[in-house]
Amino acid sequence: MKIIDAHHHFWNVSTGSYPWLEEQAEWLWGNPQDLPREFLPQQLIQGAEAGGLELVKTVHVQCGYNELQPGDETKFLQGLADEPGSRGYPHGIVPFADISSPDLEEVLSQHCEYSNTRGVRQLLNRHKNANWNMADREYLTDSAWRNNFSLLKKFDLSFDLHLYYHQIDDTISLAHDNSETLFILNHASVPADRDQESIEGWRQAINRLAECENAVAKISGLGMCDRTWTVDSIRPFVLDMIDAFGAERCMFASNFPVDSLFSDYQTVWNAYDVITADFSDSDRTGLFHQNAEKYYRI
Repeated sequence: MKIIDAHHHFWNVSTGSYPWLEEQAEWLWGNPQDLPREFLPQQLIQGAEAGGLELVKTVHVQCGYNELQPGDETKFLQGLADEPGSRGYPHGIVPFADISSPDLEEVLSQHCEYSNTRGVRQLLNRHKNANWNMADREYLTDSAWRNNFSLLKKFDLSFDLHLYYHQIDDTISLAHDNSETLFILNHASVPADRDQESIEGWRQAINRLAECENAVAKISGLGMCDRTWTVDSIRPFVLDMIDAFGAERCMFASNFPVDSLFSDYQTVWNAYDVITADFSDSDRTGLFHQNAEKYYRI
């Protein structure tokens, strides 16, 4: 089975500025101080080879590299992809852009100077638990933010959507208003609240989002919500996502190195393999490989 890792991060604190990695904090998934100080193509190659995985392509998603100069991250990542021995990782780059910025068009233009740029991401997560907040305010209801969003179409960029299920209805209206922009839901909409009412609310919300024809989903990062996860504990969330979006609109990913706090690389991919063992060959090929290739145009 060929694999495309549709969501991972590369960083190197010795050559770049990642303020969040220097924090002493307890976020939803843990403490940034517990993460490696460097994660580059060679570490991903080693993880795949150790697990006997045929990792053919990858997609890097923004990870807080000097957000005052967002083009620096894209330059760094394109440099990694172009290095001999990197195997082209990352084939797709999804850098940061502040959609509300008056300089958004200039920022998007800078990102698109690099051939592997495919989309952008701005963290939108807002939760009643302040330690689970990834955004400093609720962007989805901000008129300037929503008005600027249409610039993504001009540059043919997708938007990686990182938020909680209770924010999905605001997203649906945004997706309808920007029907020619592809929305890629991150980490199964982070099902962090695990009481039965919240799980049912999450399930209903992802089904509503799936009705948007310009929305697809990544199944990844489930360890952030369940640090002692097992195949059986994540199985319902994986299957609910596939039931909502269909196998043709879902893709698997690792969320490494964040999810390296909860398992090794092989364990993540083996779990997806076990959960989908009874799926058709065409559905499995899509989930592990072809859908990421299609939606990230890599």
